[in-house]
Amino acid sequence: MNETINLLTNHRSYRNFDGDYQLSDEKLQAILAAARQAPSWMNGQMYSIIVIRDQAIRQQLVEWNPGNPHMLNSSVFLLFVADLKRTQQIAQQQDVPYPVDDGLHPLIIATTDTSLALQNAIIASESLGLGVVPVGSVRNNIEEISDLLHLPDYVYPVAGLSIGKPIVDMKVKPRLPEKAVIHYDTYQPYDEQLIADYDETMEKFGEARETKRWTKKFADYFSQKPAENIDHYLRKQKLIK
Repeated sequence: MNETINLLTNHRSYRNFDGDYQLSDEKLQAILAAARQAPSWMNGQMYSIIVIRDQAIRQQLVEWNPGNPHMLNSSVFLLFVADLKRTQQIAQQQDVPYPVDDGLHPLIIATTDTSLALQNAIIASESLGLGVVPVGSVRNNIEEISDLLHLPDYVYPVAGLSIGKPIVDMKVKPRLPEKAVIHYDTYQPYDEQLIADYDETMEKFGEARETKRWTKKFADYFSQKPAENIDHYLRKQKLIK
């Protein structure tokens, strides 16, 4: 097992950070450089990264999202936003149409580019001995965050990333069985017993923040109508009709 694979297979999310630890500019720049070198569709790099060090801004983020106090207590908080503004400005300069709201493919492209950059930042941070936790719940207050950070149209938050020095060790969380996730040549129906077994595995793992079985958590989540604030926001940002 090489060092990189060992790092990846031992990933865990940290939510408790040393509030006094200062991340050096050198390390921050190394993380950002690694993020920027992530692969992207047609080398479009359709994302931006907002480095949030201002404590007042981070305090506001926590007030909107009190379940994630690490956004304030970590050494730095990064917000990864899908960015179709640059290409909109290019279209304007070239005097060509920009019908990105005619279909969902541009959103898939930009979200994928953003997610790849986020993952590169995670790996780079962990390689430096730091702890991280991605924060998808920033989308719960997507409009408020957009206003706070002055995001222009054609831009939308995808996820945040808290980076810092962990003060509480975490166990590696079990993943779904390989046979439930990996397919060869064609998609194969999975044995439902695999999921039942995973429920048992996660219950034995006993993560305190989980109050429901894995299957119940997602059955409940997807039984509800998708969050309408996301659709409203994307329309406001001129990304969907």
